[in-house]
Amino acid sequence: MDANVKTAVRTLAVFEAFGRARKPLTLSELARTISVPLSSCHGLVATLRNRGYVYSVGANRQVYPTRRIFDEAEAIVRNDPLLETAAPVLARLRDDTGETVILGGREPDAVVYLEVIEGLHTIRYTAKPGELKPLHSSAIGKAMLASLGGEELTRVLSRLSLARITDATITTEKALRSDLEEGRGRGLFVTRGENVADVMGMAVPATLAGQPLAVALAGPLGRMEEAFNAHAKRLKAAAAKLLRLGGGG
Repeated sequence: MDANVKTAVRTLAVFEAFGRARKPLTLSELARTISVPLSSCHGLVATLRNRGYVYSVGANRQVYPTRRIFDEAEAIVRNDPLLETAAPVLARLRDDTGETVILGGREPDAVVYLEVIEGLHTIRYTAKPGELKPLHSSAIGKAMLASLGGEELTRVLSRLSLARITDATITTEKALRSDLEEGRGRGLFVTRGENVADVMGMAVPATLAGQPLAVALAGPLGRMEEAFNAHAKRLKAAAAKLLRLGGGG
């Protein structure tokens, strides 16, 4: 791995470690958590401290991120050109269905969650923006794959391992192509426990500002099945509204 890439990965790992720990850490604790030598961790923390991203806590030389990382992230999210347009539509879809709503795209051989608005039920599908999901076992991934032309789809499928995520995961190209064709026919792509056991996802393509995306609903399989037709109708309507708002029609 290139040294600059390794440094970037380690820097991100530092903030992710604090996100999991939710408390100040000593340099030794942080180094163990992100699996780097103590000397390397010391250098990373010194750089972050000099840039105002971490500060010292207490007498035992613990460190913790400052509010600066939050302020920078908030400014980035607040000015995201896609989320600014999509947020009201996604929130309305969540309120109308009660289920978790996800906006995602392809990046490049996986699905990346750009926004997640969790459902209103106590038992619900949970996820976080930035999570990566397999193309072949997620509803958004199927929508992304189905949007590809024949030759490009063949190239992408040749790179995918079609790994078994659950007992219900589609793991053969023939079966996946058949599933994609079925989804194209109904304008809706579905997973039934293929990525997370007992969870159904349904997704439709949603172009926004010229960028191919997909919007999805996800929740417990039984509850989603009961409301399948109503949810599908609302999901398609939300995708159509995103297209209009994004200048696509």
